[in-house]
Amino acid sequence: MPRLTSLERSVRGKTAIITGSGAGMGRATAHLFADEGANVAVVDIDEARVHGVVEEIERAGHQVRGWTVDVGDRTQLEALVDAVVGTFGGVDVVVNNAGIAVPTPISCSEDEFEAGWERTIAVNLTAQIRLVRYALPYLEATRAGRVINIASTEGIVATAGLPAYTATKHGVIGLTKSLAVELGRRGVTVNCVCPGPILTDMTSAIPEERRDEYARRKVALRRYGTPEEVAHMTLSLAMPASSFTNGAVVVVDGGMWIRHT
Repeated sequence: MPRLTSLERSVRGKTAIITGSGAGMGRATAHLFADEGANVAVVDIDEARVHGVVEEIERAGHQVRGWTVDVGDRTQLEALVDAVVGTFGGVDVVVNNAGIAVPTPISCSEDEFEAGWERTIAVNLTAQIRLVRYALPYLEATRAGRVINIASTEGIVATAGLPAYTATKHGVIGLTKSLAVELGRRGVTVNCVCPGPILTDMTSAIPEERRDEYARRKVALRRYGTPEEVAHMTLSLAMPASSFTNGAVVVVDGGMWIRHT
């Protein structure tokens, strides 16, 4: 009996740029894409972390290169795309994962607020559209380009004291929808992943007992998620088989934001 399925669930041979991949969800995503046969561009502002992740992936025998980049600097982003294309021959997947969370409560000093606000906007939102713009000719050339923007459940709900972070994550969702409409006709899909409480460097400063209490109170699965659990959703959206998924906002939070009681 012939197979009923015709769409591939493989990223083998694809080239993926993954920003913020020196740690946490980005690192897990880089490893997962490499394990699945993709050429991986590890991108992070921390040079030591870039080298560390590249060495880990190389030891596993996979194709990988690393670039130390401040995604808030557009000249560095443009040079990154040129370098990746020069190394791997093109770009098939962009994973906009880099992000920062700078507390900017409305009552903080003007200098502190302005610095935190501007840097957060630059890294969490502006960098995403810039990277897509620079990579777009190569994504279009494949007629099956994939963009996966990493937002947060802060793009759906909100936490006091994080106006810049929350605003950018709402912005990432809006950016995803806008680009999905504009680029769909050009053969590029754009989707968004909204992680909830995940065990990363960003949440490591929270005392363990507070994390456990929060998970029991708010998360239907009663635990924090792992970076790999988010990475698998990102990988799924990059697969050829996800060719009709466009403009989706996928929440990976263990049932946190839907829980009322």
